[in-house]
Amino acid sequence: MSARFNLMKENAEVYATLGKLDTLGRESSIPKDLQELIKIYASSLNHCAFCIDMHTKEALENGETVQRVMGVNAWREAPFYTDKERVVLELVEEVTFIHQHGVSDAVYAELEKHYGEKEIGELYLLIATINAYNRLGVMSRLQPKADK
Repeated sequence: MSARFNLMKENAEVYATLGKLDTLGRESSIPKDLQELIKIYASSLNHCAFCIDMHTKEALENGETVQRVMGVNAWREAPFYTDKERVVLELVEEVTFIHQHGVSDAVYAELEKHYGEKEIGELYLLIATINAYNRLGVMSRLQPKADK
């Protein structure tokens, strides 16, 4: 499958605007390792190969373990995620598939046990932004380069 168009080239202003949201998320109080897990999991749910490739590499470069990166799709069964991370991964799933039932009261109540309102807002921003990137990447068939 080949790419349809280069979003960064053809719609640079739109891409730059999305980049500003991404910068706000990256500069948030949410730990960098959790930010990357959010991006990897959402990208996997959305089948965005480009973003999976990019964020997996970034997570590993920043010290995340192979086990946690590879296990994120089975986070419910894997013992190496904290309760604080688990509720975020559940939130990623509910936001990514928001058309099914929104964000449940149970997940929101669990979020409030671990995060304040500012952090919850930051999590929403991170999840919404990666979902936007994923959708643009999938629609334009953005392809990762093969490793050598």
